[in-house]
Amino acid sequence: MKTVIVGAVAGGMSAATRLRRLDPAAEIVVCERGEHVSYANCGLPYHIGGVIADRQALLLQTPDSLRARFDLDVRTRTEVTAIDRARRLVRLREAGGREYEESYDRLVLSPGAAPFVPDLPGVERALTLRSVSDADRFTALLADRRPRTAVVVGGGFIGLETAENLRRRGLRVSLVELDRQVLAPLDAEMVTAVHAELRRHDVALHLGTALTKVLPDAVQLDGGRLLDADLVVLAIGVRPETGLARAAGLTIGPRGGIAVDETMRTSDPHIYAVGDAVEKSDHLSGEAALIPLANTANRQGRLAADAIAGRPARLDGRLGTAIVQIFDLTVAVTGWSEKRLRAAGRPYQAIHTHPASHAGYYPGARTMALKLLFDPHDGRMLGAQAVGGDGVDKRIDVIATAMRAGLTADQLADLELAYAPAFGSAKDPVNMLGYIADNLLTDRQRTVQWHELDAAVGAGATLIDVRTAAEHAAGHIPGSINLPVDELGDRLPEVPDGEVIVYCEVGQRGHTATALLTGRGRRAANLDGGYRTWRAGMTSPWADPRHG
Repeated sequence: MKTVIVGAVAGGMSAATRLRRLDPAAEIVVCERGEHVSYANCGLPYHIGGVIADRQALLLQTPDSLRARFDLDVRTRTEVTAIDRARRLVRLREAGGREYEESYDRLVLSPGAAPFVPDLPGVERALTLRSVSDADRFTALLADRRPRTAVVVGGGFIGLETAENLRRRGLRVSLVELDRQVLAPLDAEMVTAVHAELRRHDVALHLGTALTKVLPDAVQLDGGRLLDADLVVLAIGVRPETGLARAAGLTIGPRGGIAVDETMRTSDPHIYAVGDAVEKSDHLSGEAALIPLANTANRQGRLAADAIAGRPARLDGRLGTAIVQIFDLTVAVTGWSEKRLRAAGRPYQAIHTHPASHAGYYPGARTMALKLLFDPHDGRMLGAQAVGGDGVDKRIDVIATAMRAGLTADQLADLELAYAPAFGSAKDPVNMLGYIADNLLTDRQRTVQWHELDAAVGAGATLIDVRTAAEHAAGHIPGSINLPVDELGDRLPEVPDGEVIVYCEVGQRGHTATALLTGRGRRAANLDGGYRTWRAGMTSPWADPRHG
């Protein structure tokens, strides 16, 4: 059996090495049009920023090392230009111009995704960051021209990592994003801290605006505004590399990626496809999705090798779990956001908390913001977001694992999570989400979200701040009455008739006050996430009346 693999990064190389372990006698040819194989492209922004100083650290393998360890025939600077499905041949072209054909019994496509480059005047001056060669161009330009200013276009994960690392190099950085916010997977109240962190490190944000022209030493935005730009970086997003598959007549899915079944097989039974060029299945909806993440690409490569070797293989739906560090802030997501659930018309319940990364009495504890979304009828978890410092990664990973296992939101309370004061709390933040979900699902306690508050008050609800008088004086929601929770029992006659919404700083005291009021026969609800979540939401660009 002879297998030809197109693409020698992530999915393609995972397929090659796994297949060799399963079949020591197989003939395996790997073709890579670039110069490098099996490199850590997720580390590229940190290399240009000097965090990963040694370029060689990014090069995990070479053609020679792969030949020595796995007996793989790896051909770099060799592009597959065409597939002849009837004859089971691929057409190859070497960098020097020589062309030839190679036969296959099985073909694995792992062409990846290419950075999106808009058709704009002067855009050829802009750089992208997707390969080691791209990083080499970056570092050469930084060393030779010593740029002072940079404009990064695109506020996604790569754009933010690039902006941070250019700031580390001392450049004045402007970030341009067409959306009103960076990091589209985050909801409005969760992204406020990200904007603040970028501005704290002197990254100038230009949100809700588009790049229209690249000039010799500047860029032009819509409206005609000019930004100084010795260096221009495009991080607008990526598009699946499907040209080869389309030309061969393979089925392309509704999201524009190569369509595959659960075993990574394309519409041709002899051809498999893996990685960023391939459509995946969304874990929550079952619909086709483009999820360009390294762990999924590697998993697909392994499964394709299993299928080729005759072993059972099945890729289940993906959650899109992702994480990024932005200066001193960590941001992580899994599953769907609230705005996506709303757009889909799907019922959901949201929970916001603001726990410490570990026990508050142990030095170094930092506050994080956690958001959990779940089905209000059956408790199925739909998504989560976390923004903070230490501990964000493990909380989102626990939640993603629980979602994948099919646990309901209230079952998070039953998880046995490691505890010592330096690492967590006796009631871990994930457990606390479970307790709150249980209150909402079984005790039928009511909450109001920050973006629902104006409508509720407009309909006649009374807003009560149950924090201390000093906290109220330092900042409060306009129109609220201050009745501290420790005094509420004695001051119940002061609570106006009708619907009552209570709030505290983060929701905990509000929960106690809500229970007290409902126990006395009052119709009461707690402002979920408290004053801190409301303030974050109201200071986000989405709450700015200028945006409608």
